[in-house]
This record gives sequence, structure tokens and C-alpha cells, in this order.
Amino acid sequence: MINESQHDPVSKETEFGREIGRQETRKLIAQRNGVATIWAGLGMSGLIGWSIAVPVLLGALLGYWLDKHHPGPHSWTLALLAAGLVFGCWNAWNWVNNEDKAMARYRANKDE
Repeated sequence: MINESQHDPVSKETEFGREIGRQETRKLIAQRNGVATIWAGLGMSGLIGWSIAVPVLLGALLGYWLDKHHPGPHSWTLALLAAGLVFGCWNAWNWVNNEDKAMARYRANKDE
């Protein structure tokens, strides 16, 4: 026996319309609340990479300059490159930690 709802174009359109409405609602909520997209996530990972790379490069350049102008028994380049790496990693970790706390606050407020 054939189910009438399978051949009823109105019920199919209604279910299709409801699904589209649900998806559109989720999309608008995500846009309003600033939920990140894939591109935003890639941009953030690039930002984290640059927040590490820039201090490393600046430390290496300053160390190279110091080695040229004030030579000594130890390499300024290597020391300041390592210091730039430590500072960059700390900076990136601090930034990610703050973002994580902000997302946790958002989820907590959303659940209330």
C-alpha cells in the first residue's frame, strides 16, 4: 500500500521548508554570536604562527647585530633566538588561553 504523505507535494515542501528554516536560523545565530568559520580558524592559526615567528626573527636579527658589533665568547644570535622562541610561545599560549576562557564564558552564558 502506498503512503499518501510520500506523494503529497505539500508535505514534502513543508518539511523541506522547515529544514531550510532551521539551517538559516543556525547560520544567523552563528553570525550574530561570532562563531568562527573554517577560514577564521585558519586565520587564527596563522596569527598564532606569526606571534611565534616574529619574536624569533627579531631575536635572531638583534643577536646577529650584537654578534657583529660586540663579539664575545657566547653567541648572541643563538641566545636571543631562543629567548624570542620562549617569548613567542608564551605569547601564543597566553592568547589561546584567553580565547578559550572567552569561549567558556560564552558557553556558560548561553546555557543560562
